[in-house]
Amino acid sequence: MVNAGRALFCEDSGVEVQAAVFAGKDKMTFLDIQSFKGPLFSLIERCEVYVNEHINWRADLSGSTRVEIPEIPVRAMKEAVINSLCHRDFNNPKSNEIAIYRDRIEIYNPGQFPFDHDPDEFIAGRGKSYPRNPLIAEAFYLAKDIERWGSGLRRIKEECDAAGVKVAFEKVSTGFQVTFYRSEVEPTPQKVEKTTQKTTQKTTQKIVEEIKKNPTVTRKELAGIIGLTGEGVKYHLAKMQKKGLLRRVGPDKGGHWEVGG
Repeated sequence: MVNAGRALFCEDSGVEVQAAVFAGKDKMTFLDIQSFKGPLFSLIERCEVYVNEHINWRADLSGSTRVEIPEIPVRAMKEAVINSLCHRDFNNPKSNEIAIYRDRIEIYNPGQFPFDHDPDEFIAGRGKSYPRNPLIAEAFYLAKDIERWGSGLRRIKEECDAAGVKVAFEKVSTGFQVTFYRSEVEPTPQKVEKTTQKTTQKTTQKIVEEIKKNPTVTRKELAGIIGLTGEGVKYHLAKMQKKGLLRRVGPDKGGHWEVGG
């Protein structure tokens, strides 16, 4: 229980996620590389934000409002990240990995898939769940990050099928990997940078607008308005404070925000 509590809630969780964007279909040239450490709940959000900032989005203008649609379903990607953290082998020193290539995105975790089972069993709903870390799985379930043990792979497959995205589940020698295949788009460093900046700028703009309306707005309220989790809002607020865009005046309770330059 102590180790599960440390992984879930402590900054010194002992868990690391290495995330990178590569220029091509291999690891020869990277465009961006990050290392995330911290409690599992925070890592879920940071990984989700990272992927969303580095995938392609298109605008659907067919309705009365503009709708941003990702090339890979956000729910499927988040589910893969949660699964990779929930089922990793905490005795293995190897990091979890998110590798974003030109043609695919790989989510990897150290820790073998049950040797006598196949991913297709779980996709078909026939597999019986054997969580490697039951206390962590229970915490994710209570936090509503997972709906039911053993259903994650099926939900990923269903989301991808509905979006027309090919996805593969692979038992590799040192762990387990989920691969989302992207449509062939020739990226450039400038395009990757522009996509990241655009996504971040839109979130920043929304936060600034809401704070101008209500300087005493809370993180929880911002999360509901903007559509991020509490950890996601916390992540963006910290970045904005570091850049001098925001300043917190007073305590968490009873204080207020001021918009800077």
